[in-house]
Amino acid sequence: MSSALPDRLEILVVGGGPAGIAAAVCAAESGAEVGIVDDNTALGGQIWRGVYSREYDSQAAAWRNRFAKSGVTSLAGLRVFHQPEPGLLLAESADDLHELRYEKLILATGARERLLPFPGWTLPNVMGAGGLQAMVKSGLPIRGKRVVIGGTGPLLLAVAANLRKHGAEIVMICEQAPWASLARLGATLLAMFPAKIGQVLQLRKELSGIPFRASCWPIAASGKGSLQSVTVSYRGRNETVACDYLGCGFHLVPNVELPSLLGCKISEGFVQVDDMQETSVKGIFCAGEPTGIGGVELALVEGQIAGLAATGQASEASKLFKERLQGRRFERSLERAFRVRPELKKLASDETIVCRCEDVPHSRLAAYRSWREAKLQTRCGMGPCQGRICGPATEFLFGWKAESVRPPVFPARVASLAGVDETAESVPATGGVR
Repeated sequence: MSSALPDRLEILVVGGGPAGIAAAVCAAESGAEVGIVDDNTALGGQIWRGVYSREYDSQAAAWRNRFAKSGVTSLAGLRVFHQPEPGLLLAESADDLHELRYEKLILATGARERLLPFPGWTLPNVMGAGGLQAMVKSGLPIRGKRVVIGGTGPLLLAVAANLRKHGAEIVMICEQAPWASLARLGATLLAMFPAKIGQVLQLRKELSGIPFRASCWPIAASGKGSLQSVTVSYRGRNETVACDYLGCGFHLVPNVELPSLLGCKISEGFVQVDDMQETSVKGIFCAGEPTGIGGVELALVEGQIAGLAATGQASEASKLFKERLQGRRFERSLERAFRVRPELKKLASDETIVCRCEDVPHSRLAAYRSWREAKLQTRCGMGPCQGRICGPATEFLFGWKAESVRPPVFPARVASLAGVDETAESVPATGGVR
């Protein structure tokens, strides 16, 4: 594995999670010069954070070993923020600006949690379920702390199991989906995805004794200075439970800002790709959550197809189509089971902050008809997160859609923007979702 930066790469992969790693490995094993860039200091993404370098996760370890032998150039710790011209991406490290030149590009930018606003959601120690897990993996002491996990999706169970292994006391798991939806998902797993049953049984064993409630969701968080209790709605009644942390997430939102900036067609929130994972822009491929939220297995197979196709190995890539089809069926099953119920649109009160960066309450946003109008009048979405938190929330609450994406797709240092060459002189100091 190399860390030097070549003048030009045959294949550049953006995103160091399972899809990106699989794409980079398959492309490099064909003999191509490949680089992979990720804004974290170590590869693995959210799903393999902290386990990619350890032996106990056999799947992660197997890909780690292939990666180590592949000759892929690892460019960890760089955040891509702009494309001033085709074949050139600009990225920031902690202290420098980098030009990444490539012939073909594979985007594996992953997903983030959808957070929905409710009274108290801005209190310290209220955070995304995956965000809480990431902090614990990075050293946050959780042993003996009381934790409520709430929202929707299979991530809740994985987070609860992981936090319990680290010594947390999981008070309750609140799943907003009804038992009927979960039962249909269970029947689908038995009939179509028997391999998943073992994973479910293992999780059930790891979560033994922890109360699990369907049709249950957080409606308020309370505390002086930081979180002390959470009120949940369950079977039409409200119940308040004491806790130290609330990990809350309502499934996942694909990171499509960079694909959109590059001109890739987006449909229903996802990047559109052909059979070979190629986007509407020739020479740019996409794999993993930006094309659909289907879990690590689907991300891996899409990454392999993209890596093989980008290096001209179409016949090898086609051998994985059947496995991908199965993964996409599973993706649709998850979407049906964990669809966010409309009652959650009423969680926020008039005073509830929706845009945390700019302190914009629900009552101000409700007066406008579109994302653009609200943004112009309230600065909603113009803070450091560039609409990554409030954008999906307002889409759910009001049906708003972001109209465009402009560079930089992440906040960038003035020095980096000043370092952009003459072909990119028009880069504004603030960009993001418009």
